[in-house]
Amino acid sequence: MAAWRHFQHMADIGVHGEGASLAEAFEQTALALSAVITDPALIRPETRVEVECRGSDPEMLLVDWLNAWVYAMATRGMLFARFSVTLDGGGLHGIGWGERLEPARHQPTVEIKGATYTELKVWQAPDGIWHAQCVVDV
Repeated sequence: MAAWRHFQHMADIGVHGEGASLAEAFEQTALALSAVITDPALIRPETRVEVECRGSDPEMLLVDWLNAWVYAMATRGMLFARFSVTLDGGGLHGIGWGERLEPARHQPTVEIKGATYTELKVWQAPDGIWHAQCVVDV
């Protein structure tokens, strides 16, 4: 049961993902990141982009993961609609599918500056569902 949502945090916004695995929770958190900018349903998953991340723990890995997509969006002028994560020890291989930003069609609401350590948390709930969250600076 993968899902994502936003949560309020003063002038910024929180992104939260959950899933049956840690990888799925990370995928959903990246989707929540995209949804801060526009409705992910408006983004066509036409172009594949890969990222590699390293982290000393799941929280640092989450920040690196989200910032890799912030960087990809900014430098490639793209938005992403779908994500895939493979975890290996302290590393992460990620794939995102998206398209070039078309302002008239995507109607972006904000530009994300980066993921922060504010309310940064990765955990597995007693029901086995993984959760990953942090606040992003907009």
